[in-house]
Amino acid sequence: MVPTHIPLAHLWLPIILSAVFVFVVSSLIHMVLKWHNSDYRALPNEDEVRAAIRKGSPTPGQYVIPYCGDMKEMGKPEVQQKYTDGPVGFLMLGPNGTPNMGKALGLWFLYAVAVAFMAAYVASRTLAPGTHYLQVFRVVGAVSFLTYAGGSVQMGIWAGKPWRSVVKDLIDGLLYGLVSAGAFGWLWPKL
Repeated sequence: MVPTHIPLAHLWLPIILSAVFVFVVSSLIHMVLKWHNSDYRALPNEDEVRAAIRKGSPTPGQYVIPYCGDMKEMGKPEVQQKYTDGPVGFLMLGPNGTPNMGKALGLWFLYAVAVAFMAAYVASRTLAPGTHYLQVFRVVGAVSFLTYAGGSVQMGIWAGKPWRSVVKDLIDGLLYGLVSAGAFGWLWPKL
């Protein structure tokens, strides 16, 4: 009898290789091509803005301006005026100090492993051993693409992330999905 699903333990190699491939492609996109560099701009009065934020001593976290603790407040004339006057935005603050790239890259790799694990889970429950390469490619590619790219669309909708940056993130997600799908299709268990 042919098994209808594959134990996740049999997919450890494509999970790890998928994460490695995504990490390499991501490194090429960000460090060689640098095509996301134009996604970020400097404020013309950065030092003044930094001083104003520092004066308030906010802790690391996520902030919105103008702030409304309740949606009912948005109808108040004084709040409406704040929106009219601007700026309107979202601000994420990290801890003071030089960013820890080692930690960020390590977390990014762990995220890639988690995405590959979830793609493996879905594929292992929907595809049998010996499934044709292209079918494995489709399932793993779709799950991986949606996972890598979906968050950016939400940021475009709710946080005002520029759509040009969202499109770049979607292309990144597509590339990550393709290399993940290729790794799984190549190493999918045979009958």
